Amino acid sequence: MPLDDLATLFPDSPWLQALIGLAVLAAAAALANLIVKQVILRLFLRGFDGLSLAVDAAGADPIVRRLANVVPAIVISRGVQLVPHLPPDVVTVTRNVCSAFIVLTLVLAISAALNLVNELYQRRPESRSRPIKGYLQVAKIILYGGSLILIAAALMERSPLLLLSGLGAMAAVLMLVFKDTILSLVASVQLTSNDMIRVGDWIEMPQLNADGDVVDIALHTVKVQNWDKTITTIPTHRLISESFKNWRGMFESGGRRIKRSLMIDQTSVRFLTDEERARLRRFALIDDYLERKRQELEAWNAELIASGRDPVNARRVTNIGTFRAYVEAYLRANPRISQEMTLLVRQMAPTPHGLPLEIYCFTSTTAWAEYELIQADIFDHLLAILPQFGLRVFQEPSGMDMRQLVSGRAPAEPA
Repeated sequence: MPLDDLATLFPDSPWLQALIGLAVLAAAAALANLIVKQVILRLFLRGFDGLSLAVDAAGADPIVRRLANVVPAIVISRGVQLVPHLPPDVVTVTRNVCSAFIVLTLVLAISAALNLVNELYQRRPESRSRPIKGYLQVAKIILYGGSLILIAAALMERSPLLLLSGLGAMAAVLMLVFKDTILSLVASVQLTSNDMIRVGDWIEMPQLNADGDVVDIALHTVKVQNWDKTITTIPTHRLISESFKNWRGMFESGGRRIKRSLMIDQTSVRFLTDEERARLRRFALIDDYLERKRQELEAWNAELIASGRDPVNARRVTNIGTFRAYVEAYLRANPRISQEMTLLVRQMAPTPHGLPLEIYCFTSTTAWAEYELIQADIFDHLLAILPQFGLRVFQEPSGMDMRQLVSGRAPAEPA
């Protein structure tokens, strides 16, 4: 029934005519919303099926729900003029509000579509190295800024160009308000283009108490889940302006570095006697080393004696040199130590806390627990076998040392 026929049915009740007209208009808008929502949803899903993309109704529902709201708003905007006995100001305000609502609905639908695009992109393998979440957030900021101008223009019945002309005077204020956004945008571009950080990377940033896996890279923040399961939120621009350590290279290389020193008591360093050298030849790992050294030193010393030099100039084997050769041979025979990467056993400069004998090598795995187990096994063995070479580990005096000193008993000598 046309709304104009209400005047003939209720000639003496203008308020009833207006009320019935509004009820009919609301029913028409609700029916249009229901029909359009079903049509748009089916067309939307069919279109994505044609692109071979896995989009379910749950992912498309926010977009469809917002787009479907445009049709009833149009119905109300056009139909409110046909409702009898409504004041002109009410009609004008209703139409303006409907126009602003349409703009807002379209913007929210586009924002939901951008979220869906990001969700689909995250299913691709390259999303870990090149996330687009930051760029989509910039697009949303521009989208929301433009929608505010259009909504204000619709409510005031003014041209958007008139409002835009006044933004020039606010440029300085906008730069101040969006300073962090601009810095974060530039930082996001640099982080992505230079492949400095990815989701899943282990990073360390001690100045911000961050040490763990990157779980999210957004426009303004990067979230890091620390090893204690806490979350550290880092401003994106600080990853450019400050230094951080990324452990990705270690994982990609397949090996993790061991760099630790044994602190040798320097008073235990001495030459080996012939009996001690013969006893150490029981160790298969250094049998070749001792034989090679024996031949080398015998040739050197024989030439020295032939030239009439004092025997004090003769060369001899030291216990620490032999132990260093043993450690290197032990590491090279260990299947859990990478033989393709750097492997060193070096003597560092003496310190007040002993003579550092540094082990520098790489494990054949990057798993944290297994790495710690390999490292512990190596140093367990070296600490236990050290006395066999007549060496002692340096240790600060303890209560037991003081008790032995007071009782007059000397500390036990290494075997």
